[in-house]
Amino acid sequence: MTELNIDKLISHFPLLQQVIALEEVVWFNPNVTTLERGLPYVGLGEQDIHDASLRLQRFAPYLAKAFPETHVTNGIIESELIDIPAMKLALETHYQQPIKGRLMMKKDSHLPISGSIKARGGIYEVLTHAEKLAIEAGLLCESDDYSKLLEPEFRNFFQQYSIAVGSTGNLGMSIGIMSAKLGFTVSVHMSADARAWKKSKLREHGVNVVEYQQDYGVAVEKGRKEAEQDPRCFFIDDENSQTLFLGYSVAGERLKQQFELQGIVVNEQHPLFVYLPCGVGGGPGGVAFGLKMAFGDHVHCIFAEPTHSPCMLLGVHSGLHDEIAVQDLGIDNLTAADGLAVGRASGFVGRAMERLLDGYYTLTDEHMYQLLSELNQAEGIQLEPSALAGMPGVIHVEQNSEYLARLQIDESTLANATHLVWATGGGMVPKEEMAAYLEKLSV
Repeated sequence: MTELNIDKLISHFPLLQQVIALEEVVWFNPNVTTLERGLPYVGLGEQDIHDASLRLQRFAPYLAKAFPETHVTNGIIESELIDIPAMKLALETHYQQPIKGRLMMKKDSHLPISGSIKARGGIYEVLTHAEKLAIEAGLLCESDDYSKLLEPEFRNFFQQYSIAVGSTGNLGMSIGIMSAKLGFTVSVHMSADARAWKKSKLREHGVNVVEYQQDYGVAVEKGRKEAEQDPRCFFIDDENSQTLFLGYSVAGERLKQQFELQGIVVNEQHPLFVYLPCGVGGGPGGVAFGLKMAFGDHVHCIFAEPTHSPCMLLGVHSGLHDEIAVQDLGIDNLTAADGLAVGRASGFVGRAMERLLDGYYTLTDEHMYQLLSELNQAEGIQLEPSALAGMPGVIHVEQNSEYLARLQIDESTLANATHLVWATGGGMVPKEEMAAYLEKLSV
């Protein structure tokens, strides 16, 4: 990696002055292109998503029995899609800005098993690995009823193997809970910002939690090195995993089905804008890929990051991707949005998706806490701070006339738009922890 000349970088990209000053910024990507032109850079396609969907269907009978909370959906891990009209009014008041389209929320915050968006990718990668091992050992065929995985012989088999991951919290929760349930020995390497209650919950499930005083990047690196010492240890790489990415991508087709059931149309006259909180990028990147495959050029995906951890904005805007970290600009990567506390973005996701993502914006921790309180008051929905990052996206879109003109979206088309806030976590936050979040504004 070449040494960075920060002064030269700032002269080329003046927006970075505001980023360094920890100001809230908005950047709509001028290089965004059509799905047809952008897709070759991803290296994955419709068949890959279809294969992931089939794998999840194969595991559904097992999940329905292993996790009773998934029984109601027959073992399919999926979240609710809701309107949030009271929050729409609250946002209009907060920002003194009318919102012309429809405002909705995807409650990945309340996904079963681990209560966050990471239940999609994390659980999927563990299942993919377990299936591969069991098939190679002659214990499982794709035509089997996968509920047989509950039998003791499978638990005994998986106990010979281990799984490791580095995490700020939610990915570790999904991988730890799922791996332990199957019988794997699992270690979750957790960064300094990981919440104590998440560590406790993992330990309750028999997971080995390794704690670090450093940030996410160190936890990942240490986890990777430990896994390299053991040929039977599988390291789940949040920074580079196509399997994780595909687990998230299944959300696109499922959302399309939910829209059809609710009679929501997405086309040139009825655009869809989706606002996704972003940490390292795997979760929002995979979901955005699935959305683009499901809705084509009529969906516009926008990433939201904390002012103290704007790694994807920095990587894509500068074109340096994972060759630059926020710390290189003197930014501390300290945020209350623990799931988003990542200093260096995924090079895989940044390079794969940069032509298919419409924009990026940042917001302060205080801003997230304020929105957390407003959502609780308006809709009675409680999320963790990072999950509120997507909430101001609709305001940024409707205020940016240059961006809308580039999309050739006029006032009447905007009135037909659906704005979808992707709520990423909070469903398993303990009551006392949530009370502490809500009290932040009264200080």
